[in-house]
Amino acid sequence: MADIVSLRGATPAEIFSSGLDNLDEIEEVALSVLWKDGRVTAGWSATDMSKLAFMILALDEEQRKRNLRGE
Repeated sequence: MADIVSLRGATPAEIFSSGLDNLDEIEEVALSVLWKDGRVTAGWSATDMSKLAFMILALDEEQRKRNLRGE
């Protein structure tokens, strides 16, 4: 079983920056989502790297917009 390490408080860009530095070591990508109603869903994916990169950029852009608006 894999070790699970909490990355709470890190931005998507910070999380995946270390992943990009160690790209050859990544086998799969696991993700958890905290919904507004308190539910947490989790899963993993062997998604194509270009789709993963697009998702990361979209998440980072949304987070930056929210920070600028003060949400």
